[in-house]
Amino acid sequence: METSLSARFVLHLQGKNFSPHTLRAYGADLAEMDGYLAAQKLTPEQFFLHKNLRAYLALITEKNSKKNTVLRKISVLRSFAKYLLKQGIIEINPFKLLPSPKRERLLPKFLTEAETERLLDTAANQGKMPARDRALFELIYSSGLRRSEVTGMTVGDVNFNMGVARVMGKGSKERLVPITDAAIEAVKEYLAARPVYDGGSPLFLNRLGKRLTGDGLAYLIKNITIKANLARKITPHSLRHSFATHMLNNGCDLRSLQEMLGHKSLAATQVYTHVSLERLKKIYGESHPRSKDV
Repeated sequence: METSLSARFVLHLQGKNFSPHTLRAYGADLAEMDGYLAAQKLTPEQFFLHKNLRAYLALITEKNSKKNTVLRKISVLRSFAKYLLKQGIIEINPFKLLPSPKRERLLPKFLTEAETERLLDTAANQGKMPARDRALFELIYSSGLRRSEVTGMTVGDVNFNMGVARVMGKGSKERLVPITDAAIEAVKEYLAARPVYDGGSPLFLNRLGKRLTGDGLAYLIKNITIKANLARKITPHSLRHSFATHMLNNGCDLRSLQEMLGHKSLAATQVYTHVSLERLKKIYGESHPRSKDV
């Protein structure tokens, strides 16, 4: 059976350091497109004609209430069109004729410092592998790591003497991040209870002794959140957002935070200033004598 163009495109992306989560999202969006093509009896070449593409974009916009979901689907189609263009399957990029809608800037969801402490304390005292969970949660929060960064780490990536960790960020960009004394202590205790390992061994293992995956981490955080009685959805990225917000609230400058988070541009880091500003306005409103209700 011949491999579809969309499947070939996903295979092409696998060699470009996309996370499994991103690849799944791309695959789902392209499968949705393939279903539409089959129903409309369109080839990819016909689909990317301006009139047919606009009809599909109108359909996905109508079906999805969240603007950023629509933008992701458009981004996938845009990337797929560029791939087909390079393969000589289409001759003109139809997206050059279409305006690009602006992404909705959502304020990141984060935990308060008290909630973070409760989550870390629960991770250290609940579950079947509390030493691992404590080290894992402490390390993510200490340095604002993405889930792919922390699950991709090896034992040798942690430099205990210097108090830094080496992580592989987006686009295979390596960076060094400082880690807290609490995280260093937790990782040492976790490794002390581990079977034989070397510097190239995965840092965090699952219950089967294999490398902990991003999905495994998400499942773990969901369970710890429930046990911590935090009545809202917490994801691995919530700890990253919490790290960034708490750093700014406690005086960290934007440039340093940008470097620690591994952001390519300062604009990506500046979203956290809005969160910080809201907190400052709240404190201002509660503290300034002229801002209080008379």
